[in-house]
This record gives sequence, C-alpha cells and structure tokens, in this order.
Amino acid sequence: MTENTIARASTVVDATPDEVWRALTDPAIVKEYFFGTTVTTDWQVGSPITYSGEWEGTSYEDKGEVLEVDEPRRLVTSFFSPMSGKADAPENYQRVTYLVEETDGGTRVSVEQDNNADDEAAAHSSGNWQMILDGLAGVVSRA
Repeated sequence: MTENTIARASTVVDATPDEVWRALTDPAIVKEYFFGTTVTTDWQVGSPITYSGEWEGTSYEDKGEVLEVDEPRRLVTSFFSPMSGKADAPENYQRVTYLVEETDGGTRVSVEQDNNADDEAAAHSSGNWQMILDGLAGVVSRA
C-alpha cells in the first residue's frame, strides 16, 4: 500500500475538543452530518460498530470494530462495506483514524482511511470525508 492510497481530510472547527468528540460519537449528531447514517456501538475497544441507512435508494449496513479510543484525542475503527463488492475478509477492511487536536482558533479534526484500492479511490474517499467533516463543523459550530 502506498501513501497515495490513504484518504485524508481535515478541518478546523469552532468548538472544544470535547464538543468535537461528542459530535464524533453521539449517534444523533452523527446522523446529522454523516449522510443520514445511523451508527450503533458502545465505543468500547473490541466492540462491533455498524453504520446503516439508505444511499441512492439502496439500504446498506456497513460494519467494523472499535480498535482504539483515547477520548477526546483519537478514535480508530475498522470499516467494511458489502457495497464494495469485495469479500468480507480481513484484507478488505479499512482502518479509519480520527484525530482531534486543539489549535489556534478551535479544534482540528482529521480523518485518515487506509486500504483504498488505488489513488482514484483514495481521492474519492478524501472528498467524501471532507464533506463529512465540513458537515460536522457546521453542526458543532451551531451548538
């Protein structure tokens, strides 16, 4: 895997790290900015996580596992989508890392998603993550 197959996005949010963390982990808030997705987990390391909803008229249920929790700084999950067309096998899971860092003017929230198929897939995922983070910034800044 090359560096180019890692999707990356970040934004600075006018909120505290604790407020950003809540936006990342509260299912009601997540649903507001994450394409209407319902996230289900208890956020404990080793616990399953599911993302369900409807995309372009098709129901989906993506899944993974909570891998690391360092509230309010770092959250790492695995992720697999059956819509990818790939087999549900460990090599087809992606690792999604959320970093929350206090900075001048607010809090920087960044996402990295590895194991994208190629540069084009990574660029597409980066664009999606940027939309999600921009949505998160809008929701948290209104609070």
